[in-house]
Amino acid sequence: MRRPPAPRPARRRARAAGGLLLSLGLTASCALQNPAPQRESSAAPSQEVVLATHDSWAMPKKVLQAFTDQTGYDVTVQPAGDAGALTNKLVLTKGSPIADVAYGIDNTFASRAVDEGVLAAYAPQDGLGAAYEPQDATAADQLTPVDYSDVCVNVDDRWFAKNDIDPPTSFEDLIDPTYRGLFVTPGPPTSSPGLAFLIATVSKFGEADWQDYWQALLDDNGAKVTAGWSDAYQVDFTAGGGGGDRPIVLSYASSPPFTIPEGQTRPTTSALLDTCFRQVEYAAVLEGSENPEGAQALVDFMQGPEFQAALPESMYVYPVDPETPLPAAWEKWATPAADPWPMPEGTISDLRADWLRAWADLAGQ
Repeated sequence: MRRPPAPRPARRRARAAGGLLLSLGLTASCALQNPAPQRESSAAPSQEVVLATHDSWAMPKKVLQAFTDQTGYDVTVQPAGDAGALTNKLVLTKGSPIADVAYGIDNTFASRAVDEGVLAAYAPQDGLGAAYEPQDATAADQLTPVDYSDVCVNVDDRWFAKNDIDPPTSFEDLIDPTYRGLFVTPGPPTSSPGLAFLIATVSKFGEADWQDYWQALLDDNGAKVTAGWSDAYQVDFTAGGGGGDRPIVLSYASSPPFTIPEGQTRPTTSALLDTCFRQVEYAAVLEGSENPEGAQALVDFMQGPEFQAALPESMYVYPVDPETPLPAAWEKWATPAADPWPMPEGTISDLRADWLRAWADLAGQ
């Protein structure tokens, strides 16, 4: 059986575990104690483009070689944590950026990067993905959408068939006594998909009722919270390969194709598409880049056919170019959500820390 992909930041894409702290001040304090390495300056024009990205970067070398062949620029990849940690490092190194271009800032952190002034104004002339652009005009001038992923509840269909129980189909089902002790999710403070799920519940139930929902989910129905996606999916989930005992898990709409047993054609799991929050990942030229022309070329390339075509099977996300062909299994078993739960980037920026504090109180953390 093929295993589901490792999570990305927010998540993706991981996408799952790491670094989402309860306050920006706490994050800044940690980052100041471990400052990001600084680039050496050079008076000569550089043929190097430094890319700051998340730790789940997995683009094949041959794709970046295609960029080099087309432009003459060599790419140096510098991982910088998940989406939250990446954004924080960019903010803390404002004026002396750690890279020329960033990839992996998602819509849960986009407004912070824009508000802090760490991004340069640049958008590809013939850019794709208009449907995934930030809602704010200034942000849209600085952030170029590259890919998206839907964070959704997944279920082990084989487990439910074996136990003669109808699987859940909605948020409300997760607090039904029928499913007590069956759900596991990564926690919002330590996981970008966990944060995405929290945001989806806020969107679904509203500011007045989301905490009551989580109280019922945790206290009444025994939902288990893990530090990250890997623990939830690969250890606790019954279809994750680790001998887990929970047949309901938070994962991605793209996870089911990775549960197709060898020699078979149908996944053993499915995603509940009415429980999804859509994470969009962006590329951006950094203000103060030593090689802005190379950075712009790389942003352009990320919306080009080679990069877009490589996204599903290397980064496990959907390309923003609707003309990009998807793997056959994705076409059949990884349908994106038709109507994911929305949340404006500005609202996320304003209330993210409040939501996390309230959630931690509910979870006793």
